[in-house]
Amino acid sequence: MQNSGYPQKFDVIVVGGGHAGAEAATASARLGAKTALVTHKIETLGEMSCNPAFGGLGKGHLVREIDALDGVMGLCADAAGIQFRMLNKSKGPAVWGPRAQADRKLYRQAMQNILLNYPNLAVIPAQVEDIILDSSGRIAGIEIDSGAVLSCGALVITTGTFLRGLIHQGENKTPAGRVGEKPAVRLGETLQRLGFMMGRLKTGTPARLDAKSIDWSVTEQQPGDNPPTPFSFLNTEITTPQIPCHITHTTAETHQVIRDNLHRSPMYSGQIESTGPRYCPSIEDKIVRFADKSHHQIFLEPEGLDDDTIYPNGISTSLPVDVQDKFLCSINGLKDVVVKRYGYAIEYDYVDPRELYPTLQTKKIPGLFLAGQINGTTGYEEAGAQGILAGLNAALLAAGSEEFILSRTGSYIGVMIDDLTTRGVTEPYRMFTSRAEYRLSLRADNADQRLTPLGIKIGCVSSIRSDIFDNKINDLNNSKARMQNLQITPNQLESFGVQINRDGIRRSAFDLLRYKEIGFEKLQEIWPELAQIVPAIREQISIEALYSGYIDRQEADIRSTQRDENLKLPVDMDYAAVGGLSAELIAKLSKARPVNIAAASKISGITPASIVNLLRYVKKQQRRKPKVENEAA
Repeated sequence: MQNSGYPQKFDVIVVGGGHAGAEAATASARLGAKTALVTHKIETLGEMSCNPAFGGLGKGHLVREIDALDGVMGLCADAAGIQFRMLNKSKGPAVWGPRAQADRKLYRQAMQNILLNYPNLAVIPAQVEDIILDSSGRIAGIEIDSGAVLSCGALVITTGTFLRGLIHQGENKTPAGRVGEKPAVRLGETLQRLGFMMGRLKTGTPARLDAKSIDWSVTEQQPGDNPPTPFSFLNTEITTPQIPCHITHTTAETHQVIRDNLHRSPMYSGQIESTGPRYCPSIEDKIVRFADKSHHQIFLEPEGLDDDTIYPNGISTSLPVDVQDKFLCSINGLKDVVVKRYGYAIEYDYVDPRELYPTLQTKKIPGLFLAGQINGTTGYEEAGAQGILAGLNAALLAAGSEEFILSRTGSYIGVMIDDLTTRGVTEPYRMFTSRAEYRLSLRADNADQRLTPLGIKIGCVSSIRSDIFDNKINDLNNSKARMQNLQITPNQLESFGVQINRDGIRRSAFDLLRYKEIGFEKLQEIWPELAQIVPAIREQISIEALYSGYIDRQEADIRSTQRDENLKLPVDMDYAAVGGLSAELIAKLSKARPVNIAAASKISGITPASIVNLLRYVKKQQRRKPKVENEAA
């Protein structure tokens, strides 16, 4: 609820109305804490500052996990989604990435409707000037720009790119948190004064284009999924109209224009010294790093159903506006394009996340929590996931209750928090499925099964979601039990045109789903009663059957990794011969020459999956050595 006559004392105060702040504030309020959300402008609550989309590879898992804990991002994305696509569908379900293009206005409206009417939550339009500590050094409250002091038991700071934010556009520099909004300067100075290890990071955004000025005839249309798959486990269908996106490409002329003007790019002129997101590079970075590529793909994404603004995903830039005009006109379909807003880069402060406990409470100041880009991450989804964890723990701390920690073995949120708090960051952190060693079991489809019971236990899940979850689990268990009781022999299967190993062993309907050539349609021919199982439960059972054997093996790999951390790595090891390592990791390992697995795991960018590949390779080489020596003898 918006409240101009707010009380002076709250259980929890959340600073910042972005994606981390929205999840932190609602999570705290769900636990019954009297919560305040302090934000610059109420009108910009739910603003998508950059890409008008949610989810993707790894990121989609985070949205589902936020939803499983009764967060709000998935619900708002479903209300605003204008194109849904399941990425990586040609691969296994563990790496499927739900993604939705969103209508900016609809998302903002959906989020504001939730935040301004949320029980136990007051939204206060103000700028935070200072943090107030009590005599023991723990959080006592905040001072806002009106001079008022608001006291609290716990404080969550989610400032995004506002912490001493500085926008770069060619040679021009403008202090701002995003276009048209003031940066949080005094708050940044306060955190530095309090002794936090801090640094600077960079992110960027492309120009916004007028759809009416684009020649769509030379672009490739990209339709969404039909039917679209919702993010939220509370939703069974999407009712918002769906529209296509389009794809175009840069040209040789585009690349030449950018190369000729690199000296005017803040990243290459030395104007910006901070690090940007390696996995979401600017178009300048792409031209330099991938000089052999003749073109780069650009997704032309609509920003809304009734908005003629197009977001050209893939050409983030901080070049001067005259250079942007020149290279944009050289792109297929954009010869006569009209720019509605030019791209820019933004530098901002972050706090080293190794300053945090796994609850996201700071080690230096009891009661102070940090979430989102202030911890060195990038992306709406990473921010929201941190926000929900910080908000829950802030409310639990204020109430004197036990903390809530998610492990990396049970969630992508846990993977991210563990990565941040133990390894820190050297660049903006982005979630990928490859970061999780347990990704076969940490799937987007089963996020509710993994996390909703934990949310119910601590009291952050509504009765509505709890009832829906209970009904789903009962349906899933009953359907799986029914399938395990339906059994058939190989000889009997042959009469239905299905041939498997004729070993005489009876197999259940569930066991048969492990065979790639046997799907639910074929099982229904054998057992017509299986038609009673609803599609959503069918898909869940099919995925569980597919992975049932692999998950045990993967867990054994992880236990082996934990046992063998001290396994020595040969000094002259050929990392290019190790399967599954990227060229980047091969280069890093070859340069660092770690002495053992433990040392290798500390190298920036190394993933748990890469460690498993190293272990397998070294053990395989060790097993081969005696054999080679014997043959030589």
